[in-house]
Amino acid sequence: MNIAINTRLLIQNRLEGIGCFTYESLKRITTQHPEHQFFFIFDREFDPEFLFSGNITPIIQYPQARHPVLYYAWFELAIPKLLERIKPDLFLSPDGFLSLKTPVRSMAVFHDLNFEHYPQDIPFWTRRYYRQYFPKYAAKAVRIATVSEFSKADIVKQYKVSPEKIDVVYDGANDAYHPLTIQEKKKVREVHSEGLPYFIFIGSLHPRKNLVNLFRAFDLFKKSNPSDVKLIIVGAKKWWTRDIDLAFNRMVFSDDVIFTGRLDIGDLAGLLGSAIALTYVSYFEGFGIPIVEAFRAEVPVITSNVTSMPEVAGDAALLVDPFDPESIAEALYKAYQYDSIRQELIIRGRRRKDMFSWQQTADRLWESIEKAAKP
Repeated sequence: MNIAINTRLLIQNRLEGIGCFTYESLKRITTQHPEHQFFFIFDREFDPEFLFSGNITPIIQYPQARHPVLYYAWFELAIPKLLERIKPDLFLSPDGFLSLKTPVRSMAVFHDLNFEHYPQDIPFWTRRYYRQYFPKYAAKAVRIATVSEFSKADIVKQYKVSPEKIDVVYDGANDAYHPLTIQEKKKVREVHSEGLPYFIFIGSLHPRKNLVNLFRAFDLFKKSNPSDVKLIIVGAKKWWTRDIDLAFNRMVFSDDVIFTGRLDIGDLAGLLGSAIALTYVSYFEGFGIPIVEAFRAEVPVITSNVTSMPEVAGDAALLVDPFDPESIAEALYKAYQYDSIRQELIIRGRRRKDMFSWQQTADRLWESIEKAAKP
């Protein structure tokens, strides 16, 4: 079988949620299935690290698709011509985008439909493109994979897709995340937080990650519980908005918030593993990889009671109302004040972590690919 894959989000040192899914699943699929040929289609120069095995043929297809006009040029003009030339049995797109102008059987991975629920969080032309084309991609795809039962139900409801056409392929977590010793935690805190305890947020600083209410909740926590606790924010400010900026500048305890920017996996694993708790209180997620990363690091989790997060967290997290800062602040207090609660969450997370791994992701995605490839 010849499989063409959209790998435009495999960018060195810039792998976020969808990029991680693409990297971790394709690394395993290509090496585990040497009997098949894979064409990796990049929209820029690529790092040789992404050529995981000898059965991969890399292709650079310009233009770089990072704007709605260029999305159209790449997927509707360039990709059909390329697929006509290489004649694959299947076109797989791990970021959900398909080409409507190719007869090649196509499979999409839809991670979430946040743009349908919170369009105001996305730039105008981008959301217009998404909302115009993703329903068409859903209809075009012979098969869809998605990362949670929540997202599957959402796709069925929003786009009237048969549930029989959709496979749930959970995300995993990097093996770099593991429990740290007391001494290791002390060293990390000395480097990043002046030796002081901290809560941690990890993710792109996007409006749906709900930093506005996290900042408000942290202020409430500090006001009612005077302490030296810090809040560490890990992630690039690519989506930093006026509302997020305003919420931060209105904080009483803004000096206790530490921004690290993007970190490599080694630093990130140490920073997460040394936290009081992960604070992941988004108001919309298709999955929520940091939740599983915290389970692996044996760090308590505070997360939202909406969308996919209760599905991923199960009974191993303090669930909060992401729209209520007081609800978040109460969970911060419990995680900080009560060692018994922290230990119980760690035990539950330890039980739950094995439900999610990148190997399982790759295996389930391959099963879905095999279904998609059959006429």
